Amino acid sequence: MAKDLRIMIAGGGTGGHLFPALAIGEEIKARNHEAKVHFVGSNFGMESKVFPVKGVWHTLVPIRGFQRGLNLRSIGRNMLLPFRIIRSVLKMKKLIRNFSPQIVVGTGGYASAIPLYVASREKMPVPILLQEQNSFPGITTRWFSKKANAICVAFKDAATALNSSTLITGNPIRAGIADGDKSKAYTQFKLNADQRIIFLFGGSQGSAFLNQQMSKIVQSLVDSNLQILWQTGDLAYNKYKHFDSDKVRVLPFINDMAAAYALSDLIIARSGALTLAEITVCKKPSILVPFPSAAGDHQTKNAQSMVNAGASHILFEKVLNQSDFVRTILGIIKNEKQLEEMSEAAGALGKPNATRDIVDRILEISQ
Repeated sequence: MAKDLRIMIAGGGTGGHLFPALAIGEEIKARNHEAKVHFVGSNFGMESKVFPVKGVWHTLVPIRGFQRGLNLRSIGRNMLLPFRIIRSVLKMKKLIRNFSPQIVVGTGGYASAIPLYVASREKMPVPILLQEQNSFPGITTRWFSKKANAICVAFKDAATALNSSTLITGNPIRAGIADGDKSKAYTQFKLNADQRIIFLFGGSQGSAFLNQQMSKIVQSLVDSNLQILWQTGDLAYNKYKHFDSDKVRVLPFINDMAAAYALSDLIIARSGALTLAEITVCKKPSILVPFPSAAGDHQTKNAQSMVNAGASHILFEKVLNQSDFVRTILGIIKNEKQLEEMSEAAGALGKPNATRDIVDRILEISQ
């Protein structure tokens, strides 16, 4: 492996694009400590806070996504977009020429579009690899699919939609996510091993809708001899912390997700691509409530892929009511055979070696 390996990884805006980028970078550095990995993100994405905490070499560009609202703030931001694009392109041209990467990896989101564009337009185009998390490819992946040397996808549906040469690898996941110690987890979260546990979360920021729904049914679930591990997100924690009890653990954020997955009998979550990647690797049955405003309705498509495999049950936000929610939860968690079948189906979809396989392809192209 070449010692002067130089790889640029571009992606961000949201955690769904950022964390795969970080996982790929960590795997590259683990294999080659001397590899130079340079991350690119946006001044306006969550990477602007995460990159400095992680201590990774990075550059932020002044690009932000197109604002779909019709209010004055959105209109004003969209009027500035052409100028942000020009500034970002100029900054990336300088960076790519100075850094001279052997490959640019794009993990999606508006933060990756400019680096991929510049790389593909150089006099000597830089090879490109795209990593697509969702079952319906994002706009950046669709834009650059014809110019990419390789596209790594998580779902068969994405490969079909792109109509390009793709490799089904699964999504990169955080190291050790499936290795949680169940017995220690009961102590860690102060829950009882004799009663089944529902784990509800809406991603790292939480889900206002899922939190609200759980607050309406939590007592019914406790009365049914169940326990709940509930991650609210930092902003909503004060609103729901009064539900914390011996049977209900309410937390703003869970750092040790491996432990949380280990003790869970049933997951209730949104259907973001990385959530599903972790659920499948951990072989967990799930009830999925897609976020209806996700771009291209990709969360519904993600969830449907899980349902088709028998790994999950889907509920739709628009028509979900309290009685249906409780009935669905109890119908699954009280049915040992169904839990086992869903667990097996989830495990069959899991791609625990996704990060390794993606990095294998990156290194092949960059040689």
